[in-house]
Amino acid sequence: MNILVACEFSQVVTKAFRDRGHEAYSCDLLPTEGNDDWHIQADVFDVIDRHREIARLDVDRDIPKNWDMMIAFPPCTHLAVSGAKHFAQKREDGRQREGIDFFMLFANSDIPRVAIENPVGIMSTLWRKPDQIIQPWQFGDPFQKTTCLWLKGLPVLLPTSIVSKGEFVTTPSGKKLPKWYSDNKSAKNRSRTFQGIADAMASQWG
Repeated sequence: MNILVACEFSQVVTKAFRDRGHEAYSCDLLPTEGNDDWHIQADVFDVIDRHREIARLDVDRDIPKNWDMMIAFPPCTHLAVSGAKHFAQKREDGRQREGIDFFMLFANSDIPRVAIENPVGIMSTLWRKPDQIIQPWQFGDPFQKTTCLWLKGLPVLLPTSIVSKGEFVTTPSGKKLPKWYSDNKSAKNRSRTFQGIADAMASQWG
């Protein structure tokens, strides 16, 4: 299959599908940390919108014009409930509206198989509830990271290996957080897909 992994710079998911023989490409405005030959550094909607001229893309190789599947990781900065204290300001200055509209462009895509990943956030009420909520510890990685999946044309993921939820820490304010999350201050690092989930996506959806 031709598979587009939207808003992925790490290529964790892209490589999992590549390892199973699929023509998978990551796409992000950021450069990839992985294989440049499998990465499209561009506006993702220049890649999936068939009404745009794909020749405008600054790439020196052929890339698919039709996609069989898309796995999308739209930015959650203005959507996740973890940032609810900033919602009023983000609504006022338009940032939240931009995040919602970007998310919905994926939801309204005409690609036949689509998975959209995001943490718990406002899209569950503004659009619809996710088809499932998963955790890394259901797929062999001993960490807690509540992850919502909205699916079209794809089945829910079945757990592959239930393990420990990992360590937790309590902040000075009394909030309990997974230790891996507390130790990683970078939003970029926190956004990476855990390998077990990527492997489950590739083996069960591929």
